[in-house]
Amino acid sequence: MNTLKITILTLTTVLAFLGSYFLKITMDNVEQYLAVCVVLFADGFFGIWAGVKSTAGFQTKRALKIPKDILFWITMLTLTLVVERGFTGASWLSETVLIPFLVFQVISILKNASKVGLISNEVLTTLLAKIDKHKDDI
Repeated sequence: MNTLKITILTLTTVLAFLGSYFLKITMDNVEQYLAVCVVLFADGFFGIWAGVKSTAGFQTKRALKIPKDILFWITMLTLTLVVERGFTGASWLSETVLIPFLVFQVISILKNASKVGLISNEVLTTLLAKIDKHKDDI
């Protein structure tokens, strides 16, 4: 066989394997990927809305941060899921890495929704106090 044909076949075989591997990881954990995307999109949406209503106005730099953040956190989720699949003792990794991030993003969504006027300050204060309630028990 021709060297070029062997190289092309090898390359396509490797790429097909990688594509099917990452497709399986994505489909097995689609809820986690959706959670990351929805939370980041919601935070960005309410952040842009709050920015438009404030004196600062719409800022393109902050708006372009949304797709960058989504790409970064999807990559982080994929890396942690690959490590979990490779090492059975690391099944806790994706939850440990991503849950704190998601909680901070939900808090950011609540604060931005409050700035927009969708949530009153009293309701926001109550929600944040209930989220932070465990500190009083220490």
